Amino acid sequence: MQYRNGQRLPPESPERLGVAARLSVNPRARRLSIRIDARAGEAVLIAPSERKLADVVAFARTKASWMRERLAERVHGTPLEPGAVIDLFGQPVRLVATGGAGAARLTEDGDGPLIASGGEGEAFARRVENLFKRVARDTLQTRTDVHLRTLGQRPVRMSIADPKSRWGSCSPHNRSIRYSWRVVMAPPAVIDYLAAHEVAHLVHADHSPAYWSVVQRLVGDHRPFRKWLRDNGPALHAVGR
Repeated sequence: MQYRNGQRLPPESPERLGVAARLSVNPRARRLSIRIDARAGEAVLIAPSERKLADVVAFARTKASWMRERLAERVHGTPLEPGAVIDLFGQPVRLVATGGAGAARLTEDGDGPLIASGGEGEAFARRVENLFKRVARDTLQTRTDVHLRTLGQRPVRMSIADPKSRWGSCSPHNRSIRYSWRVVMAPPAVIDYLAAHEVAHLVHADHSPAYWSVVQRLVGDHRPFRKWLRDNGPALHAVGR
């Protein structure tokens, strides 16, 4: 059977993986690997080249039970609706409806911090998400600039997006960095690590030991922050889904 990059292999496919799976080619990958995309509810089978797609399918057959378990554990999304509690900088914040059509704003009352917003249904959710994006832009721009100065790097073009599973990406050739707004739900040290992670790619585009030494120079021991994102990332990516 011929395999193509981006092809989806449903559970009932001849490969009998038992889970929905999608094939992906990543030339930067050093080996065959499997990533669980909790947001899409599927496993992503990653090969370094199209010639290795059949190999990664064969590898996935040996990991079918693991994939089923991981997908069964995936987190269901917390809706952005009045009464919900969402983290901001690692701390819980209540969502409160104000009536009318006013933009979402961060404030507090006797019970602690809250986000008050106008709108109903999707309009309410959109206003809250827009607030998170504004906070993300301000926070990540600040931390990006700090790390750029530390490394003696020129400014970059920064953007905020909502990728399915990634936290950020850096394109050294056009000096641009893109972040997921969702990282502002994480503790400040994790947010700072993400900024350092992407800025360090301006020095080394890979994940070599030399690259990680740059990250360590910026934030110290990065392993706890990486673990935090692995453990808690699916829940953050599920918010508002």
